[in-house]
Amino acid sequence: MTRRVGLLLFDEVEVLDAGGPFEVFSVAGRVAVRRGSAAPFEVVTIGAAGARPVRARGGLRMVPDVGLGDAPGCDVVLVPGGVVDEVEAMPEVSAWLRRTRSRAEVVASVCTGVFVLAAAGLLDERPVTTHWEDVADLRRRWPDLDVRDDVRFLDHGDLATSAGISAGLDLSLHLVGRLTTVELAVATARQMDYQWVPQLG
Repeated sequence: MTRRVGLLLFDEVEVLDAGGPFEVFSVAGRVAVRRGSAAPFEVVTIGAAGARPVRARGGLRMVPDVGLGDAPGCDVVLVPGGVVDEVEAMPEVSAWLRRTRSRAEVVASVCTGVFVLAAAGLLDERPVTTHWEDVADLRRRWPDLDVRDDVRFLDHGDLATSAGISAGLDLSLHLVGRLTTVELAVATARQMDYQWVPQLG
C-alpha cells in the first residue's frame, strides 16, 4: 500500500519544517524500492493559496504540486510551522483540514503548525506540543489545550504534533516506523545520516 502524504506549503513556512518531513518520507520510499518493495509513500505538496510559488522563511522559493482546490485525498496530512498568522486565518485551509481529518489516518503538525490545527478546531483534550519559544503563546491563545514543553513529539494515532523545526524529522521517522516498519525507519535515518532512536509504544 502506498500512502499519500499531503504537505501544506505557504508563504513564510519554515524550510526544515517542510523539507525535513519531505526528505524523510521520500527517502523512505527510495530505501524501500532499493530493497525490492513498492514505495510506501507518495508526497504531494499542497499550496494553501493555490499552486503559485511560495517564499519560505529566509527566502527559499518553493512550488507546490497543487493548490487546495485540486488536492487529492491524503492518508497523512502534515502542517509545518513558520510564520502562520496568515495561513491559520484562512477559512479555506481550516475547511480543508476538517475535511481531510475525517479520511486521513493521521493529521500532524511540526512546530507552529499546531496553531493552524488549533484554529481549524482539530485539537481536543489530548496533549500537544510546539516549538519551545511558542509554548506560552499557544497556552495563552488556547487555554484549554494541554501543551507540553518537554517532549520532541506526541503521537495519539490519528493526531500528532512535534516540537520545533528539527523535531519534525523525529516525528516523521516515527510515523514511517508506525505506518510501515521500524526497520525501514531506522534504515531511512541511516540513509539520511541522522542519529535517531525509535520511540515506539
